[in-house]
Amino acid sequence: MKILYDTNILIPIQDPKILSPDLQELLALIREHSHQEVIHPASLKDIENDNDAERREMILSKLRGYPILPSPPLPDDSFVSLVGTPSNSHDINDNEILYSLYKNLVDFIITEDKGIRRKAFRLDVDHRVFSISSALDYFKRLYKRHEPKHTLLKQLYAHEIDINQPFFNSLKRDYTDFQQWWTEKCVKQSRKCWIYEEEGEIKGFLMLKEETEAIDTSPPQPIKPRVKITTLKVDLSGSKMGELFLKLAFQYCINNNFFEIYLTHFETNDDPLVYVIGNYGFENIGKRTCNGEDVYLKKFKVEDTSLEPLTIANRYYPCFKDDESIKKFIVPIKPEYHDTLFPDYSRRQLTFDDYTEINVPGNAIKKAYLSSSRITKITPGSIVLFYRSKDQKAITAIGVVDQDPIRTTDPTELKRIVGKRSVYSDEELMGWAKENVFVIPFKHHFYLPNPLSLSYLKEKDILKSHPQSITEINHEQYVALKSGGKLDERFTVN
Repeated sequence: MKILYDTNILIPIQDPKILSPDLQELLALIREHSHQEVIHPASLKDIENDNDAERREMILSKLRGYPILPSPPLPDDSFVSLVGTPSNSHDINDNEILYSLYKNLVDFIITEDKGIRRKAFRLDVDHRVFSISSALDYFKRLYKRHEPKHTLLKQLYAHEIDINQPFFNSLKRDYTDFQQWWTEKCVKQSRKCWIYEEEGEIKGFLMLKEETEAIDTSPPQPIKPRVKITTLKVDLSGSKMGELFLKLAFQYCINNNFFEIYLTHFETNDDPLVYVIGNYGFENIGKRTCNGEDVYLKKFKVEDTSLEPLTIANRYYPCFKDDESIKKFIVPIKPEYHDTLFPDYSRRQLTFDDYTEINVPGNAIKKAYLSSSRITKITPGSIVLFYRSKDQKAITAIGVVDQDPIRTTDPTELKRIVGKRSVYSDEELMGWAKENVFVIPFKHHFYLPNPLSLSYLKEKDILKSHPQSITEINHEQYVALKSGGKLDERFTVN
């Protein structure tokens, strides 16, 4: 974007005085993101009117270091009729500066001149004329990134990574230009990444890149904002770490308003990566025209709301269907099991194990809840809302049942059904099996931004008291719950 500084912004920048913190931060943002900074010839005329010759020449010498807007047009009669006839040379200069915005020679003006801002309002371009504080607010919102965090993962800059570790050998082997790409693109552009380490050795790696360009398939995918998974690699077979990295990537997209994510990959027979990403809605959309690499694209916006609930939850995860046809249940869970099943829940007390151990089911999107409940109404596509009992007494998380619930007394069958989803030890599973355990396989979709307390649930007639067992609620109660919990409705289909 092209940004024009008014004279009253330029003088503080060039004066031998300490800049205000807001102006320092604003200039850093503008320059970090490579916006074009320009000045109007009228600003030079303003400075030339300064009676202090030494100061005038000093400031002019510095301002000439900025690009000057070439041959800007002079205001026409219709413009002057809108903003008013200038009464002095300062007004004439202000009008010329504002006219360059009005004629779209620049995208924004930054000024502390209230007169220019009043005139901009008359021209209906006031949304493009900023003070220092409003410009800082705009650019901070424009570039602020809400980056997800996890206690097991480190976020680092590319230059902090040692790519001579054995972990990167396969990437260098599969991509002959990996070293050059790393140096020229990742290090020089200060890209960020997430890593998982064990004893100082990298075992998992994720790097994302924001894009606003076409994908070079045949035919090409249209230009739109997307996130690309430039690198995803895990050297921990069976750990569910890949799911954790995908979950992190999805959260990045959601936090920062991206509705498509993709990756490129040379597919092999029985490819584990293709299997994992296929479970979360990545679809092969063709090959890159430059090198034949397969392209896998995932969308977050549901294009056909008539699809089956499970299809929506899988293909467009974390979207889910929640209309009146969907059954909804409140599921009580003790704090100790909640902590293990949802270790990244932000409102729980962290323990030493959070920083030292891989919690397999906690890392996963796919989870399993065990209960002695006799309920029979839960089916694939049902919504489960987890109520953390005892300490917080609040609904915290929402998921969608993704397989038929199972009731069993066979420990071997229980272990097979639960598999890597379980938060329980072998001994605990044996104990559960003796009680004719009820297993609910589900995918975790969201935490409620505003966890709903028992008092709220009572007030809205959703619950009468603390739930002792799995409790079905009706659609109206769910709507009140969804509203109070501030669930992001961009990702619900109804």
